[in-house]
Amino acid sequence: MARVKGAMMTRKRRNKTLKLAKGYWGAKSKHFKMAKEAVMKSGNYAFIGRKLKKRDFRSLWITRISAGAKANGMNYSTFMHGLKVAGVDLNRKMLAELAVNDKEAFAALVETAKKAK
Repeated sequence: MARVKGAMMTRKRRNKTLKLAKGYWGAKSKHFKMAKEAVMKSGNYAFIGRKLKKRDFRSLWITRISAGAKANGMNYSTFMHGLKVAGVDLNRKMLAELAVNDKEAFAALVETAKKAK
């Protein structure tokens, strides 16, 4: 039986990694071994970054809601508790959007929370 050496698939696999490493500094974009390490590390950074992005946005929304609530004479925790008691099911992203762009609607929500607590 003929011997199969697999050079084509090896080259293909290596080129795929090198393509992912395109734009990296120095030998990281040219040499397969260094490129492989850099691509694996950047993949880990990207994975972590996707988690941190969610955390950062939630923190931003909470800050905006807190500022809007303070402008209407209430703090964040009592505002959120009042909304929960009142049965208002709005997520933090939408509440932050209201606090920034529609101050009248947000003020109405603050009043609802004050009455419910």
